[in-house]
Amino acid sequence: MRCASLFSKQRGLNPRHGQRRYPTPLPALHPLPPCSLDLHPILLEEPEFTDVIQNVTVPAGRSVRLACSVKNLGSYKVAWMHFEQSAILTVHNHVITRNPRVSVTHDKHRTWFLHISDVREEDRGRYMCQINTVTAKTQFGYLHVVVPPSIDDSLSSSDVIVREGANVTLTCRANGSPKPTIKWKRDDSSKISISKGHSVSEWEGEVLEMARISRLDMGAYLCIASNGVPPTVSKRVKVSVDFPPMLWIPHQLVGAPLYYNVTLECFTEAHPTSLNYWTRDDGHMIHESPKYHMENVIGTPAYKTHMKLLIRHIVTEDYGTYKCVAKNPRGESDGTIRLYTSSPPTTTPDPRAQTVPPPSRPPRRDNPITDKGNKYQSNMNEIDRRESGKQKTDEGGGKSHLNWVGGASQVTGDADWRRSQPLIFITLYLICCF
Repeated sequence: MRCASLFSKQRGLNPRHGQRRYPTPLPALHPLPPCSLDLHPILLEEPEFTDVIQNVTVPAGRSVRLACSVKNLGSYKVAWMHFEQSAILTVHNHVITRNPRVSVTHDKHRTWFLHISDVREEDRGRYMCQINTVTAKTQFGYLHVVVPPSIDDSLSSSDVIVREGANVTLTCRANGSPKPTIKWKRDDSSKISISKGHSVSEWEGEVLEMARISRLDMGAYLCIASNGVPPTVSKRVKVSVDFPPMLWIPHQLVGAPLYYNVTLECFTEAHPTSLNYWTRDDGHMIHESPKYHMENVIGTPAYKTHMKLLIRHIVTEDYGTYKCVAKNPRGESDGTIRLYTSSPPTTTPDPRAQTVPPPSRPPRRDNPITDKGNKYQSNMNEIDRRESGKQKTDEGGGKSHLNWVGGASQVTGDADWRRSQPLIFITLYLICCF
């Protein structure tokens, strides 16, 4: 403002026409100072940045603050903009964008902070701080948003079921920033069979292809996605391989004596899990009863099953052919086992056993009667020990288990005669010698 205007206001005059604004005269004023005192214009320094905007890396979901430091701002204003989106975010103290996650603060007009809460992937990019001078002054900072990996289930494989010998392709897609890398591993840490003769511990890539898959390749496969931003994520894909039942019979001929127990065995492999049962040679299915006990033991891997049939207290009618049968939706298989009669097990004398030599002469007639009783009891104990040894003997076809049933009281016919022979000979010996 020029001196005349300034001073005219002080006197209450219209600065343009020099007329009084008031109807009554103003009181006398002090003499005006010479006009030459404040005529030189004041040269103000233009605003400028005092520091660069630091680039910031932040995980998605966190909050971030960008700083723009200036000096000599005066009446000028600072604005924040998202350069890639060409969006004005704030001007001075005012938030222009409708994004509720954006706000602005300042430190006595020296440092202007742009705040973004709950950072999202679309917030990444260059942010511009601008001072509205005649020639606008600007500087940039970069916001890098990192996103932990996430597997896109809609674009990835789920559990699959294939026939043995078919080809299998598994796919795994993941999102994140930086772009995640994909690795495949087996859940049980066994090797992945890519093709015949080519197996690896792990496979890198979104697509896993396996040629002519077999039952050995059945199991869970892990798709693991990582990009250096925790946490690493994985997806479990179960591969099921279907095939018809197969049987393996370790002993097709099994021998067992009368009145013993015997166990028949079959081993099966099938997927889906097979229906397993036993039949006689006439085709009648065997059911659980006091005579028969059936057991299916699941093996490792789970498509293996150990079939057992326990036959208790064998009689003549139990000899013959038995059949183990396995069925599933892919087919069926069976195998036969022939049970035949065999001699009871025998034992050989133990050379380490203590023996008592016979007396050099007949005992005297005046010996106490209790001696005869002691010797007789000793012989009976020896017989009992031998019989006990016989009962513990296991004889038959391979793995078949033979167990004596019921003890001496349940043995009839020839068995009774064989067991009573030693007692008869001992009795005759005592009568003759004593």
